[in-house]
Amino acid sequence: MEWINKKILVVVAHPDDELLGLGATIHRLVHRQGCTARAVILGEGITSRSAVRDPEKWAAELSVHRGNIRRAAEAIGYASTGIYDFADNRFDSVDLLDIVKVVEQEKEEFQPDIIFTHHGGDTNIDHRRTFEAVITGTRPLPGEPMRTIIACETPSSTEWQAANYPNPFLPNFFLAVTEEDVAAKIAGMEAYEFEKRAYPHPRSPEALRIQAQRWGVVIGQPFAEAFMLIRHIG
Repeated sequence: MEWINKKILVVVAHPDDELLGLGATIHRLVHRQGCTARAVILGEGITSRSAVRDPEKWAAELSVHRGNIRRAAEAIGYASTGIYDFADNRFDSVDLLDIVKVVEQEKEEFQPDIIFTHHGGDTNIDHRRTFEAVITGTRPLPGEPMRTIIACETPSSTEWQAANYPNPFLPNFFLAVTEEDVAAKIAGMEAYEFEKRAYPHPRSPEALRIQAQRWGVVIGQPFAEAFMLIRHIG
């Protein structure tokens, strides 16, 4: 697959998802392949921590969260971000069409060559709905320009799905990354004041490095990230 100077749209559910499964890859593609990457973050990512959703009570934290998005984007090399406010962990309470419309608008305005998004079998309902919205918004109708869709894992969601769930993450596409790329991913994650965790949580710096080493071992490289190629029309 040709990567040089491609436009990459990353469509995810929450702040930090834009780097957890693919931050090192995006860093590599931006800094060494000349790609331009835009992150679209559909949900506000925090109000589910209350029993009842009340964004006004979380106004200060949501403001901090948005600042963290910018810091994380700088660490990775995202050229721009699109930030929306669908209710955290409540995407199933929204008409799928509402999410599809955002994906279609972002696709139309950015004109990407490649879309990365969540794996459709994650534990998190917002991840699954995001995947569905991307697939729906990029149907291969005549004249549809979007030809490549790639799904990434999201540590602390993908691997926590039940083993007998009918849609497991079975990577069939890998990208080798460097220690510098992994360090950028970890720096981006550390920018998220409300999302970073201590080891052995999957979002901890140590765990993210171990995960990159684990996939590296699979392909005979020091570090890598793993994906599922959903669609590629050559």
